[in-house]
Amino acid sequence: MTTDTYHALTKTGTPGAPLVFAFHGTGGDERQFFGLAEQILPEASVVSPRGDVSEMGAARFFRRTGEGVYDMADLARATEAMAAFVAQHKAAHPGAPVYGFGYSNGANILASVVMAQPDLFDRVALLHPLIPWQPAPASALKGRQVLITAGQQDPICPWPLSKALMDWVQDQGAELRSDIHSGGHELRQTEIEALADFLRAPVPARAA
Repeated sequence: MTTDTYHALTKTGTPGAPLVFAFHGTGGDERQFFGLAEQILPEASVVSPRGDVSEMGAARFFRRTGEGVYDMADLARATEAMAAFVAQHKAAHPGAPVYGFGYSNGANILASVVMAQPDLFDRVALLHPLIPWQPAPASALKGRQVLITAGQQDPICPWPLSKALMDWVQDQGAELRSDIHSGGHELRQTEIEALADFLRAPVPARAA
């Protein structure tokens, strides 16, 4: 795998500044959140990949057979490919904190990568994720920072599954933040503000 596995918009930031990965939702593309990442962290390096699966012309990161029904074999393929893609970019930015955020389908591929390889990211933000399976334990998430946002009336990402994911993240020992609203699948301003606060938070001092 190389850094050109996915078509992506990239920006090289200030040395030592965070490396931020931005993952679009179904029907989005590499431009959907690239500007937002730049706006939140102007000095950061940014990588925003485009999903390599087309669902009736809509870009996604993995296939599904129905609403909320994933092609688990293709999800496994995509998770392995994306983890390698992230690792290659990470290797090109040694010492930089690595952050990731994604919305909807982008949150789902990010969550799957983090579950498979928790050490790739220092902090991740999952905006309206849908994880319809029971994740395996991931003790390496302990101490890592996770933001989850959700709508309590979301018809695509049912609230009980959002709450179950939050509980799982906490059970792994991660530091969980959340932003919950009473609406549906829409991304609200409060979520954008929560994301900005989360990504801008000072990097904790590393133990000597």
